[in-house]
Amino acid sequence: MRPAEDTVKTVEDDPPATGRGTPRALTLVTGLVVTVAVLALVAMASVALGARPVSFSTVIDAFLAPDGSNDHTVIRELRIPRTLLGIGVGATLGLAGALMQSLTRNPLADPGLLGINEGAALGVTLALGLFGLSDPAVYVWFAFGGAALASAAVYALASAGRSGSSPVRLALAGVAFGMVCTAVASAILRMDAQTFDRMRFWLTGSLAGQTADTLVRLAPFMVAGLVLGLLLARPLNLLALGDDAGRALGVAVNRTRVLTGVAVTLLCGAATAAAGPLWFVGLIVPHAVRAVVGPDQRWVLPYSALAAPVLLLAADVVGRVIARPGEVQVGIVWAVIGAPIFILLARRRRVAAL
Repeated sequence: MRPAEDTVKTVEDDPPATGRGTPRALTLVTGLVVTVAVLALVAMASVALGARPVSFSTVIDAFLAPDGSNDHTVIRELRIPRTLLGIGVGATLGLAGALMQSLTRNPLADPGLLGINEGAALGVTLALGLFGLSDPAVYVWFAFGGAALASAAVYALASAGRSGSSPVRLALAGVAFGMVCTAVASAILRMDAQTFDRMRFWLTGSLAGQTADTLVRLAPFMVAGLVLGLLLARPLNLLALGDDAGRALGVAVNRTRVLTGVAVTLLCGAATAAAGPLWFVGLIVPHAVRAVVGPDQRWVLPYSALAAPVLLLAADVVGRVIARPGEVQVGIVWAVIGAPIFILLARRRRVAAL
């Protein structure tokens, strides 16, 4: 008889050398390259389009030979930091959603739907409204604390009782806890009109108004979360077989869960501190990615981290174009796009395999 462990099949097993596996891997790598190219094009559009359109030749000149003109100043000091921030926020939220869905085995897991973004937003509101801390390098720690508290509270609420946690219970607990966080944050802001005026656009989710200094201060946290999250692809693949099978294959289950929680906290805390609470990014993108590449986290995680900023920047560009000379915040645009897609996902009897 064959040993029991030989019968275990994982998503990491390579297919037989019949020529079928290599073409698929090549196709997926090509898809990553294409996604990077599309992201570069959308980033160029984000720099060129705004309240006042700027030609691509002017954008290139601003990169290569800045002359201090008004257009070059706007591009270098406002639009480039905004675009880079959009790439970072999109990548962090896309990866955070993919990590949460993989770890919880919950197709509805999302930093916004499970209240994590709202917890981080409450932390930032406390820092700004009560303590007057306006330095992103300082209030990002409040965002991390709020995200971690929200994660623990939602999981505890969903796990209470004999039936334990389930996708529906997690979603309900997340929505309820998120509403509580939003209500407390609103109450704090109502006490200080000046803080409310400063944060009202941020609370809807916006990439506007942030400078290169904000990006520099938050980038280390984003990079740390992205690197840690991508390194968890293999253990998350093995945990897809169940805890017992994962342990048999050498996975440290508790350590993997803790590290995934740390990665999600870093990603959501930094993204929320930078752009405010954004819904649906971490929910929709991993769903779409799994429908294309399958359940292998070695592909799901990098694809999610690259596809999410493409969509987020595109939504930001749309918000700037449709309301010239003003703009519609990217959080509003994403809510309009994401809400009907979420309804369709919820109504489907089958979703892409986790």
